[in-house]
Amino acid sequence: MHVTSVRGPAVLIGAALTLTCVYACAGPSGADSRDTPHRDASSSVIPVVASTNVYGDIVQQVGGGKVKVVSIISDPAQDPHSYEASTQNRLALSKAKVVVENGGGYDDFVGEMLRSAKNSSPAVIDAVKVSGKASKAGAELNEHVWYDAPVMGKLADRIADALAKAAPADAAVFRHNAAAFKDRLTVLESKERQVKAAHAGAAVAVTEPVPLYMTEAMGLRNKTPADFSEAVEEGEDVSAQSLQRTLALFTGKQVKALIYNKQTSGPPTEKVKAAAEDNGIPVVPVTETLPPGEDYIGWMTANVGAIKSALDR
Repeated sequence: MHVTSVRGPAVLIGAALTLTCVYACAGPSGADSRDTPHRDASSSVIPVVASTNVYGDIVQQVGGGKVKVVSIISDPAQDPHSYEASTQNRLALSKAKVVVENGGGYDDFVGEMLRSAKNSSPAVIDAVKVSGKASKAGAELNEHVWYDAPVMGKLADRIADALAKAAPADAAVFRHNAAAFKDRLTVLESKERQVKAAHAGAAVAVTEPVPLYMTEAMGLRNKTPADFSEAVEEGEDVSAQSLQRTLALFTGKQVKALIYNKQTSGPPTEKVKAAAEDNGIPVVPVTETLPPGEDYIGWMTANVGAIKSALDR
């Protein structure tokens, strides 16, 4: 979804103690390395701003107690299209040492706010640029790269590098945490491959391109008319012809599931959802921001599980 209005260093002894705890205490998930209390009290906390709580969570997993993260968009009930800059977010951006944005036109408000905050010094990490993805001929770039697990692994490394530059004494901690995050990502990717092994080629529909990197990783085919999902994504009117072609996917039982972005619904998407339900086709809701109480990998794992359950029916 294109959203333009949307949507410090430790002493040597202390750092050694921190690293000792990290490598001695951390479990497979790396959680202890993020939460360890054995860190130098003189270490400064790195101020970080993320455009959404998806990226805020990944920063927190990499930075642990060494970062203070402000996520600009954090409420799953909030329509990213209607975002309005707050005084608190502008202040946070004015002090940030690291800024993580999605890029690709999704959250251009971050750059605008940075310019107005007159903060030209932070390391700005653009997830789309990290992904290396580019639009294909005749098609728009799908900028929803947080649904692409391998890209988030690359992003974790880039975040670790930026944090290490801001706090060199803690560099090993950040890189260890990024590695632990990537280890957990491999489990998520394995679950995607399991779905692909069982359901490769199965047809699905979407209301927007939000989950398509995930569905592609699972070997699923998106049968949604491009003009329908693009119009919904851009907040434009859906033509009657496009809507009818989309509804026919459900009345004709041409798809196994509808993956529905519940954060940006409207009359056309509600009609599509109703058509799926009326024809016994499972509806899998997804969001663009992290639900309360979830972390990134738990959230994505739940999405994979929900899609698998729909396809297994």
